[in-house]
Amino acid sequence: MEFLKAINTYLTDQLGPFGPLIVVGALGLFMILLTLPMLLNQPEDPLKKLKRTMNEDGRPRPQKERLRQGGRNEQLQKFANFLEPKDMEELSAMQLKLRQAGYQSKDAVRFFHFAQFVLGVIGLILGVVYVTVIKAGQDFTSNQMVMYVVGPGGVGYYLPKYWITKRIEERKEAITRGFPDALDMMLVCVEAGQSLDQAIVRVARELRASYPALADEFDLVAYEMKAGKDKSSVLRDFGERCGVQDVSSFVTVLIQSATFGTSISEALRVFAAEMRDKRVMRAEEAANKLPTKMTLATMGLTVPPLLIILVGPSANGIANLGNMSK
Repeated sequence: MEFLKAINTYLTDQLGPFGPLIVVGALGLFMILLTLPMLLNQPEDPLKKLKRTMNEDGRPRPQKERLRQGGRNEQLQKFANFLEPKDMEELSAMQLKLRQAGYQSKDAVRFFHFAQFVLGVIGLILGVVYVTVIKAGQDFTSNQMVMYVVGPGGVGYYLPKYWITKRIEERKEAITRGFPDALDMMLVCVEAGQSLDQAIVRVARELRASYPALADEFDLVAYEMKAGKDKSSVLRDFGERCGVQDVSSFVTVLIQSATFGTSISEALRVFAAEMRDKRVMRAEEAANKLPTKMTLATMGLTVPPLLIILVGPSANGIANLGNMSK
């Protein structure tokens, strides 16, 4: 007991009141990093692998369902309960968000949570190293200790979420920019006698160099249609994945055109003209915002030098007069 008290006193003197807690946390992180590779290298239990291929009634799952579940990372499959949300609505929302960011892998959700865990642990380790090694001789308050240790871990944990949010915004903007050109090319293909499926394949090929994000979405639509999936479902999934209002409106126009039997080329012609007008209005809106944005910068960069030039000599003269009177 006296030995433990001596260690506790030494850690408190060296690291402050949270010294023992920091050491225990550092040892825990070290044990996690030490045991994680061993857990990842363990072979999967054959019984669990067999259960994944069987239904609840003991019959083998259909080949279509087995193919859908196949191709996943077996190492992450062992930690599926830890790396995937339990709530199906939360899992579906996370999958949709990652698909909107351009990550179409089946294991995207698991990789996302794995990246959050790893970066959080690395941030905690860096915080502990900063407090115990780099600033070993400096006394920290309790709030500073928590900030320097937990802060980097929190930053590392939320870094993947910030990255995904940024990717979604950039991808939506790229799809919005390229969608009017895609509609014009699709209209040309349809009026030349190609079907909608062939037009989508050709547009995806032509857009690959300029707008790869939109080309990937059109490729996915073409593959799903070739696989025999219902066209309305494919188009709805396309609009949901993109998350852009223009694409959702385009999907609604195509579905209504197919439902009521109207001409697809006529619907494309009207919608393409509307998208061109919207692109012009977006450019005009950006141009109208520019003077307002430049006003503050112009005032900040021109008014202070102008005041110095105009008021500076007078202020200098007044100061000199004051010194002469003294």
